[in-house]
Amino acid sequence: MSETRPVHDVIEELVPPLEDERFSNPVEARKKAMDYLARREHGRVELRNKLTKFGFDADVSDDAIDRLIDDGLQSDQRFAEAFIQSRINQGKGPARIRVDLSQRGISDSVIDDGLHGAEQDWRALAREIRAKKFGAELPVDFKEKARQMRFLQYRGFEADQIQSAVSAGDE
Repeated sequence: MSETRPVHDVIEELVPPLEDERFSNPVEARKKAMDYLARREHGRVELRNKLTKFGFDADVSDDAIDRLIDDGLQSDQRFAEAFIQSRINQGKGPARIRVDLSQRGISDSVIDDGLHGAEQDWRALAREIRAKKFGAELPVDFKEKARQMRFLQYRGFEADQIQSAVSAGDE
């Protein structure tokens, strides 16, 4: 003979957990984090911010991210490499990339490794970006040279890279 249980116990099992309980559930946090990672790489801090903004408890978010790191599904190094390549493709220089990654919570050592690993000729990129924006002819007057230098500085190129891009004989 089967044991009879009160109806409210049976109903409780069938009803999904309340929203508040869902946001303290590490399994749900992991699922949401994996959804974000399936779209693109995310840094640890960026992923934590997204999870807490979505409503997950900070501790639950941290635990879920720690497990993803242990499983090799989240990596700040991999995020930095993808981010750097994306910004290089947009014509951004190393200074701008460094600031953008720092703002996303990536450590200086990971940024340094990523920029070094990109093996980018920053001077050549600065020349290419300058020529794309202003044409092949180098600026002759001071005002135009200064304008082009400001543009490259805004893009995140360093002084020597900018000088190489706007001056003859450094090609």
